[in-house]
Amino acid sequence: MAKYHNLSDELQERIRRDRREHKENPYAFADENILRRYMDHDKANLWRPAFVRDVEKILHIPYYNRYSDKTQVFSFVKNDDISRRALHVQLVARIARNIGSVLNLNVDLIEAIALGHDLGHTPFGHAGERILSQLFCEYGSRYFIHNVHSVRVLDGIMQRNISLQVLDGVLCHNGEFEQKEYCPCNLTDFAEFEGKVERCYEDANHVETLIPSTLEGCVVRISDIIAYLGKDRQDAQRLGLLTSESDFSGGEIGTSNAEIINNLIVNIIENSYGKPYLLMEEVYFNELKQAKSENYKMIYGNDKLNKAYKEQITPMMAALYKELLRQAKEKRRDSILYRHHVSYVEENNRFTLKDGEKYEETEPNQMVVDYIASMTDDYFIELYKELFPKGKNGVDFVNYFSI
Repeated sequence: MAKYHNLSDELQERIRRDRREHKENPYAFADENILRRYMDHDKANLWRPAFVRDVEKILHIPYYNRYSDKTQVFSFVKNDDISRRALHVQLVARIARNIGSVLNLNVDLIEAIALGHDLGHTPFGHAGERILSQLFCEYGSRYFIHNVHSVRVLDGIMQRNISLQVLDGVLCHNGEFEQKEYCPCNLTDFAEFEGKVERCYEDANHVETLIPSTLEGCVVRISDIIAYLGKDRQDAQRLGLLTSESDFSGGEIGTSNAEIINNLIVNIIENSYGKPYLLMEEVYFNELKQAKSENYKMIYGNDKLNKAYKEQITPMMAALYKELLRQAKEKRRDSILYRHHVSYVEENNRFTLKDGEKYEETEPNQMVVDYIASMTDDYFIELYKELFPKGKNGVDFVNYFSI
């Protein structure tokens, strides 16, 4: 039977009292402390406060549209009931705003981080990310990590003067690394931030050491995990990969999506209200780790799914990478790379403030990685067909009526 926990009566009364007295959270990030590369621009006003401006910038970045056809977990399914990345970022934003509003944090900063956190994700989910990173290492001697590339989308490819606090939250969001306690670290300026980003390109393990500089960034990071744990189970059940939620251990956090979201939110708020960190009780943290482990065993480790990635997507991406790299080095403006990527980026950066090199001067491997990472699943497949009409590789989809 489903079990939903509640905040303690004592904490609920404390929160109500603090609200009546308009008590502020001293650990919330204040709008007036925002940092941008160009501080003379994007100044806050009554109708567009500091981080609301970042939310709106992110929503209007052209690549935001592409969330709708990027894989969350299940790539080879033609079924609108299966989650795509667009829904995932909305769920992260909703869960994070829920936590942040009760903790009296800066919910505009939270929303901006949440909506932008996966803009750098590849087609075909984490499998696509791993394949692209292998190719980037082979040809360009650098690593590809989606949260690092999300920063590049917001601050490099699409230059939108996004705040340091949002960029930092995006960089440090990686939901693969859970913690019992999230305590923000100090971050001084863009130079320090850029050093963190560069180390991630050089050392794939460095991403595991990243810590958000704001409590708001910490909230998004744990919300990323909460958002996918149960939702991925729902999708797996719809596809017939799981018989029921009773296959999972459960415990205090429960086994269903609704239980997991409610019970983890309640425990985080109960143990974090009024404190300069986020904290889960030991039993909840251990069950969170166990739930992730069970998801890997029963869902993400699916042999059929991983075989398709290995036998279909890997050779297709390798072929695309090699051909696009040739086009990047030749710099022919009539090539697909230039017509459909370079020109697209330059057109969307006509009114940006950043001086320096034009996008077409980007290092060829980085340009190819930017292009492939920007693609939706369908875009990737169609481009492969366009460039290799006689190619032997392809993708077989499961449709609505095959399940």
